[in-house]
Amino acid sequence: MAQQKRRRSAHLDAGEYQQLASFRYALRSFLRFSEAAAEKVGLTAQHYQALLAVCATPGGRVTINDLAQQLLIRHNSAVGLVDRLSDQGLVTREPSPEDGRKVYLRLTAKGDRILEKLAEVHREELQRIGPQLEALLHQITGQPPRDER
Repeated sequence: MAQQKRRRSAHLDAGEYQQLASFRYALRSFLRFSEAAAEKVGLTAQHYQALLAVCATPGGRVTINDLAQQLLIRHNSAVGLVDRLSDQGLVTREPSPEDGRKVYLRLTAKGDRILEKLAEVHREELQRIGPQLEALLHQITGQPPRDER
């Protein structure tokens, strides 16, 4: 009986499927924008995401393992990614003063400049599409916008 009830309450109507599809489309459109913006400066979307993660880490101390966790990739994939970013002059590795086995990543001046350009165009795009994303999210969750709470 409880299982039957659970199935009924989880059933979505056609409008709810449409809302989910619209939200997913909007997210994917933003990700495609991000990929294209990164390509314009000679990077992949994953490179941009890595630069963003390195810059955004509190205290500025991010290890390759931390980066792998942030990007949801395996450690060995993060090592290869960092190698490519380093070869492009976008990040450097710095040994930890406390633990010689640890290496911290830091943006170079070039990496910082490229990240700043990309972050700015991403912010502009989010300002443009933000109201649409917010409206879709509120439709899906049934929660009113913050200013109406």
